[in-house]
Amino acid sequence: MPVSSQHKVYLPAAARDNQYLLAEFVLSDELVARFPSSSTEAPYQALYQDLAQKLFALTDQFGLRNVHFIANGKTPVVRFHQEAYVLQTAEQILFFYNPSYHEAHHSFFDPKVRTRKISLLFLATEQPLRSNAASFHQQVTALLTEFKNRLALANLQIKVRDHQHLTYDLFAKAKGSKETYGFKLRSIDARYKARKCELPKHSALTYVIVNLPLSRRLKEQVAIDLQSTAPYLPLYQHVSEQFVSACQQEKLQHLAVLANGLLPLVRNSQYDKSSHGQELQMIGFDHSIENGQLISDLQGDKLVEMMQLVIFATPADQTDMGYGRFMNEVEGALRRFAKALNLQPERDDLTVRFHQHISYHS
Repeated sequence: MPVSSQHKVYLPAAARDNQYLLAEFVLSDELVARFPSSSTEAPYQALYQDLAQKLFALTDQFGLRNVHFIANGKTPVVRFHQEAYVLQTAEQILFFYNPSYHEAHHSFFDPKVRTRKISLLFLATEQPLRSNAASFHQQVTALLTEFKNRLALANLQIKVRDHQHLTYDLFAKAKGSKETYGFKLRSIDARYKARKCELPKHSALTYVIVNLPLSRRLKEQVAIDLQSTAPYLPLYQHVSEQFVSACQQEKLQHLAVLANGLLPLVRNSQYDKSSHGQELQMIGFDHSIENGQLISDLQGDKLVEMMQLVIFATPADQTDMGYGRFMNEVEGALRRFAKALNLQPERDDLTVRFHQHISYHS
């Protein structure tokens, strides 16, 4: 087998692709002072409207067609969907859209509340997303430069996060989706350099999140004692043991097993500490720990709809070709894991999401 083929992973051609950039900056006293308000009902209305108008005035100039202004402290979550809609919870704004068709400009803020930070969300729309990712990144950063110029704030720093992920069902072929496409899964930095897009000094994360629905058949594999204070813990431990064992056989050692109903946000523990709220959980990995990490949060007193399994890539998992070999190891582990749990590919879903992130200050 050619060396290059060993570093390719063949994913379903129907894999869903997403890219978005999130730009955030602290709402300073200097900026607030520019918009004095006598209104006690909506003291920040004029401020937020002016910032949003400045943003949207630049979108046509820079060719960006799906952009959102967020000033309510909520975390944006982006997913592919054939229908475009936005849902808000106490801690999240969930954006569902199809990059091929959907365009939007929206503002989300409470005029009565001063938010800690302003978030500008840019959703990619140019297909194929992966090939156009560098161009999209350049469009957004050019807009942000002009946006900063128009704000004319001394010492304004904007944190830029470029998020990209591929999502697919591990069992797609068993359900009739036979066509596959070979990916080398190069790092964002390498792909951008090849397209003459030089990034500033940045941090990068690569990881996989797997969603495992807890089906009736899966729950029946373990005796559940509803009189216990933690009746579902044996089920979660059973899944965890099979997952960790399968990953260890592929030498994948930075792992998380979650059964708590929260949405995981993966970070580098050198910069962000692990924490959780009512809906979101920040998980910090340290790739310098040579013998690996196992982060486990199993709330045995409640039954969750799905468990979430995380496999974090370390620098050793990246080759000159990319992360193709890493994903082959991940798929090997997941197929072994699925077999151990007696999952049925024709009926069960095992959703795999391959994430690549970079972040830096501009």
